[in-house]
Amino acid sequence: MQDETAEFCDELKSSGLLEKRGIRRFPDMRRVQESWVAEYEKRTLLWLAARTPQWIGPDHLTVLGFAAQIGAGVFYALARWNRYSLLGVTVFLVLNWLGDSLDGTLARVRKQLRPRYGFYVDHMVDTFGALALMGGLALSACMHPWVAMGLLVAFLMLSIQSYLATQVLGEFRLSFWRFGPTELRILLMFGNLALLWKRSVHFIGGEYRLFDVGGAIGLGGMGLMLICFTGENALRLYREERVSK
Repeated sequence: MQDETAEFCDELKSSGLLEKRGIRRFPDMRRVQESWVAEYEKRTLLWLAARTPQWIGPDHLTVLGFAAQIGAGVFYALARWNRYSLLGVTVFLVLNWLGDSLDGTLARVRKQLRPRYGFYVDHMVDTFGALALMGGLALSACMHPWVAMGLLVAFLMLSIQSYLATQVLGEFRLSFWRFGPTELRILLMFGNLALLWKRSVHFIGGEYRLFDVGGAIGLGGMGLMLICFTGENALRLYREERVSK
């Protein structure tokens, strides 16, 4: 839903529509999406939006994305007893991408954007969805529960950093170092296929679960992103708001 929030805010500002309605203005912001697949993804979403039946609205797609993420978590949990449940996870990840990514594009194409509603609902849905997905992984026996918990905490901390930057810098970042939600889904889907073949790998002289190794690498990367972007934004704000002596 947040895909075109910045553009819509400009329209609202110029028209004075918010003031007329007595509604609090949504913070001005610049949307930053620089992931590896962003350009191809945008073309695909525009193609899909133009062919989406009229009876399907942005809210329907948001619900689809949320339900699919919960479904992915459930099927991860079921993989503890049947590894072929991982194929179901992959299907749900595709549906999650469709719902979570297409809702904003569809709203823009149909000129049905609601920036404050979309921003709030979309990110709360992402929060509960991440909890379901990581909870399923923790129960799956494919990943140690502590690794899954660590990934959830890192995701939430990155999200907090992004939301604060949106407020104080007017910059909403959807990707970090060209890595975004779609790339994460792609990695998970390939990981699911790899788990069907082999659940453990030899790494630094020991044998570990595949997803534990991948999760540890992901934790390291997310932790580094959090430190770097927090430091960068703090330094930028410090320079912009120097105290005069």
